[in-house]
Amino acid sequence: MNPFIELGIRHDIVNALTEIGFEKPTPIQEQSVPVLLEGSNDFVGLAQTGTGKTAAFGLPLLELLDFSQKHPQALILCPTRELCLQISNDLKKYAKNMSNVHIVSVYGGASISDQLRQIRRGVQVVVATPGRMLDILGRNAIDFSNVKYVVLDEADEMLNMGFQEDINNILSTTPEEKKTWLFSATMPREVRKIAKQYMTDPMELTMGTQNTGNENIEHEYYVVRAADKFSTFKRIVDYNPDIFGIVFCRTKIETQDIAEALIKDGYNANALHGDLSQQQRDKVMKQYRDRSIQLLIATDVASRGIDVNNVTHVINYSLPDEVENYTHRSGRTARAGKSGVSISIINVKELGKIRQIERIIGKKFVKADVPSGFDVCEKQLFGMIHKVHNVTVNDEQIAPYIPRIMEEFGELSKEDLIKRFASVEFNRFLEYYKNAKDLNVNTDNVRIQEKGDRSGRSGRRNGTNVGFTRLFINLGSVDEFNRGSLLGFICNNGKVSGKSVGKIDLKGVYSFFEVEDKDVDSLYANFKNIEFNGRDVRIENAGARPSEGGDGRGRNRNGGGSRSRNGFSSRNGSSRNGGERPRNGYEKRSREKQDSGFRDFSGRSKSEMKKRW
Repeated sequence: MNPFIELGIRHDIVNALTEIGFEKPTPIQEQSVPVLLEGSNDFVGLAQTGTGKTAAFGLPLLELLDFSQKHPQALILCPTRELCLQISNDLKKYAKNMSNVHIVSVYGGASISDQLRQIRRGVQVVVATPGRMLDILGRNAIDFSNVKYVVLDEADEMLNMGFQEDINNILSTTPEEKKTWLFSATMPREVRKIAKQYMTDPMELTMGTQNTGNENIEHEYYVVRAADKFSTFKRIVDYNPDIFGIVFCRTKIETQDIAEALIKDGYNANALHGDLSQQQRDKVMKQYRDRSIQLLIATDVASRGIDVNNVTHVINYSLPDEVENYTHRSGRTARAGKSGVSISIINVKELGKIRQIERIIGKKFVKADVPSGFDVCEKQLFGMIHKVHNVTVNDEQIAPYIPRIMEEFGELSKEDLIKRFASVEFNRFLEYYKNAKDLNVNTDNVRIQEKGDRSGRSGRRNGTNVGFTRLFINLGSVDEFNRGSLLGFICNNGKVSGKSVGKIDLKGVYSFFEVEDKDVDSLYANFKNIEFNGRDVRIENAGARPSEGGDGRGRNRNGGGSRSRNGFSSRNGSSRNGGERPRNGYEKRSREKQDSGFRDFSGRSKSEMKKRW
């Protein structure tokens, strides 16, 4: 018997859960479903991403609503299009054996006329992003006077994205006697405030310690020079040939740049950010779910709602501006009880931020060494050998080709055969990594500056990153900017690249941002006579106001290597990594690898080796 029955879920829903592989409730589901089924309390649920929050509130809704009525009875607000679609699709799966269930997804980037048509036909559950929901309310196209339940999912992220006022306006159209359920991964002051504002004596359920990370995630960090960040990133990817990961960047521009560089070098990668149309986003996500994309390069906002199983690695190419967002990022891996790795590539100045994150998630990071060229070659070579070792041979299909294969390799011994096949890929890796330099930075004598600590070397000048000037701009969140769109505005009008812009500190009616010293004068000149919504845009030197966060600017477009379909890299005889030659004995150890490879196949006959290769 499926354990969901014991939670009070009826058989037709439980049967649907069994069909989609739900064998037992997660802790958040086990604790929250019985409470929510009573339908008599406001509720706050704190649990990490990937713990099954959608079913935790979705299953009770399907039990409590009257589906003989065709007016809206439940409103679910969430921050992004992807999450909106995920929630509505999950609810439809849970309700597949029920009749007269009508769920509509309301989000920007899709046809509003289609969404209005679905609403007019009759709907009981509306899953929406705040912006598009306000648009529909402004057209008087929906009536929330009979709404019984409001769910605020990923509430912390909605507030981070500046949806506070939108949420206020939407909830003002719902009855006061409704029940409000709030789900969040973190509980900052703003979320606590919204709970106090919209709820009456809510029951609060916390799975684990507030803001802590998933226990199944290993957290690692690599300390490198800013100029070596991209080379380090590629080395980590090459050292994990079976990686299926999400790479997080600070800005849309950085996301696109990295994705393009990877694709150019032959990696299966693509970008996901806010400038893509809904059709483009859907295409990228379909490719990622189908695993035709190995690396998804994403911004924080665009990644919300990504629910993909078996993600092996999360890589923080740039640390998030808000350290609480780290828990959202790392929660993309180790879902549904599986394990995963969260990797951060940082410079020395960001060691203090790692310590902050450790305190928030309640877990220590492991400082890892960037693999050497030799280590990468070894990992890739034996990854290939193990695939050959374990491949399934279809004797019947390969039989017609065996005579010709035997003839072609007739003069080669088993040892020569192994050497030649291994060298097809191994030679290219050896060539690419033979001059690979050590990318690690020694941090033994580095003093870590914590937040509030003004002593020691911090790598900042008057609160601003060295080599950067902090500027004021008279635009902010009230102008409907977020960090990404403001970065785009600065780059487009100031004629500077995204890599020249440092931390952006977004305020209400104004903002601060850092720009490289060399670009300050040209930025001033290019912003003369620039207007926004009919008013002049003003940029001034902000002086020595404090600023914090990682730089995320050190990408090196010159770290590279092409990549063949089986995951091996090459540069056709050239090395882009540069630097000093590896330690003595590199070629000797390479030969030792071949000897080890022979031992791995020592029990195989020559004819069997030909079939496997």
